[in-house]
Amino acid sequence: MSNFDTLAQEFLAQKRIAVAGVSRNSQQTANLIYKAFRDRGYKVFPINPNADTLEGDSAYPNLQSIPGGVDGVLIVTKPDLTDQIVRDAVEASVPRVWMHNNTFGGTSASDYAIQYGRENGLTVISGGCPMMFFDFGHKCMKWVLGAMGKLPN
Repeated sequence: MSNFDTLAQEFLAQKRIAVAGVSRNSQQTANLIYKAFRDRGYKVFPINPNADTLEGDSAYPNLQSIPGGVDGVLIVTKPDLTDQIVRDAVEASVPRVWMHNNTFGGTSASDYAIQYGRENGLTVISGGCPMMFFDFGHKCMKWVLGAMGKLPN
């Protein structure tokens, strides 16, 4: 099993997950992933400082405001926003951070956030997508990316 698989399985074994980047547009990538986690029985928390509710659930402006905290945060934002979210994760004692990467679009990862998170003891996944472990089409994409050496380490 690759390091990516090991880290992803550890992340996905948690049950309280925040998703940063959920928006009012329910067709956005973050929303689709948020709903996939929720549909699989995870207790998920949408992070968006500009909304009170998203996808029918209470939304939170940052990780520190989630009652009871979370076991991990999936970040589906632009890299410049990722930096602050990782700083928030350290402050809120969130041990795991997954920075989403859209194979055909942009990434949420930034060099600063990766380094800062690791220097502060976070488990950091700097790419890929949880959907690669949820549905057949994404599992196929994971296989192709793995064969091409394009999965995160």
